[in-house]
Amino acid sequence: MTVLVYDVKPQESLAEALGFQFAPLDRLLQESDIISLHVPYNDATHHLIDRQKFSMMRKGAYLINTARGGIVDQRALLEALDDGTLAGAGLDVLEGEEYIKEEKSVLTDTERTKALNAVGENALILQRKNVVYTPHIGFNTREAVERILETTVDSILGFASGEPKNVVNPDSLENRGRK
Repeated sequence: MTVLVYDVKPQESLAEALGFQFAPLDRLLQESDIISLHVPYNDATHHLIDRQKFSMMRKGAYLINTARGGIVDQRALLEALDDGTLAGAGLDVLEGEEYIKEEKSVLTDTERTKALNAVGENALILQRKNVVYTPHIGFNTREAVERILETTVDSILGFASGEPKNVVNPDSLENRGRK
């Protein structure tokens, strides 16, 4: 399998060590059968995959988004599923899900009224037989939870013994007379 990766800061040594190739985003979209998104959500990545990007994709491609919902324009996703650009999608995030922590907030907060549109689009996407949706809890395996617990216990014991571990801000320890 040829693995293409797009990154705004490509590291060729990493590509060589792991056996993939860096490519411009347009080429990646045109040549890939499966496109998996792993980017942070910010202004630059909002609707990174939009109608124009879907039009570049191979007919019958699959899109996997485990990053953030707002990276994919949901209306464009629906169109790509409808017209066969995408054979399917694997999602564990949806655009607008962050606005729907409580259903009541959608009705009472005017800033969140756009969530109503997202709810409708989410329902249309999730009803499709060629879309798989999982909760955004990839960290929630037995092994991952055990590692989280072990790290937490080690951090507490280290702090209690005067030798903190996993220190985020070492300067704060110096200000308290600890190192």
